[in-house]
Amino acid sequence: MSMLRLLRLFPFACAGRSARSVLLQPPQPWRACHTGPSVSPSASSKELLRKLRQKTGYSFVNCKKALETCGGDLRQAEAWLHEQAQKEGWSKVAKLHGRKTKEGLVGLLQDRNASVLVEVNCETDFVSRNLKFQQFVQQVALGTMLHCQSLKDQLSTYSKGFLNSSELSELAAGPDRQGSLKDHLALAIGRLGENMTLKRAAWVKVPSGFYVGSYVHGVIQSPLLHSLLLGKYGALVVCKTPEHIRNLEEVGRRLGQHVVGMAPLSVGSLDDEPGGESETRMLPQPYLLDPSITLGQYVQPQGVTVVDFVRFECGEGEELAEAE
Repeated sequence: MSMLRLLRLFPFACAGRSARSVLLQPPQPWRACHTGPSVSPSASSKELLRKLRQKTGYSFVNCKKALETCGGDLRQAEAWLHEQAQKEGWSKVAKLHGRKTKEGLVGLLQDRNASVLVEVNCETDFVSRNLKFQQFVQQVALGTMLHCQSLKDQLSTYSKGFLNSSELSELAAGPDRQGSLKDHLALAIGRLGENMTLKRAAWVKVPSGFYVGSYVHGVIQSPLLHSLLLGKYGALVVCKTPEHIRNLEEVGRRLGQHVVGMAPLSVGSLDDEPGGESETRMLPQPYLLDPSITLGQYVQPQGVTVVDFVRFECGEGEELAEAE
């Protein structure tokens, strides 16, 4: 090929270098042009990303951004994610405030001599079936349990207490969580996009010689929720048990069923005359599982004495919650 033809093919040679020098240069390797972070992270970066997603539950994009922002520091990235989610959650809380929350779940948790019932509300039944919502209810139950167990009282008889919405909101989220339940409520609202409320909680502690029967109706079970029971109705029944009773757990469950189904307003007495369907005292009510006898007539041969109860129905009117 003639030099003239080469000059036509490579006109840039006239800008200061000869065509010969251009042709004789060794081929240069390709160089990737990066305008930002690498698209294909290293194995260690992938592992950090996997751990952060598994621990926080946030999206791939948000976790990747957190690690980039915090220089790959896992702990700082987690804190950054929670901070951003908190800001977004409080923003959604303000936007959704006032929307009715008639759905939700009642949660029951028992640990040794302490039992708690909590109610958390949301807008739709669809969200109440979401695992993240159910895990939040579990967190509220754990926070209430920790509060109950922190009360250092010497029990000679049972003790019972109630927490309204504002009191429940101020409880600590737990030993492994920072902030209050109110803060984590904002996070849950930010994640699920519905208005939610911490409705109420109740706790019962008993000494030796007492037993707390329990029942939840419409139980939602999940291996991730451990010992928490979730449903639309829940009951705790405080019984005095001076002697060991073999089937005490079953008796306690049946008493809880009765409280949920018959909705008594007071315990009453074994001496009360049997009442009809409109009876509001527990013991003279027709027994739910055998209406031919009263609940008192069922209880007496069992060797237990019913002394108190708590009943939660999800979505009950505000006036009932205030009365409690």
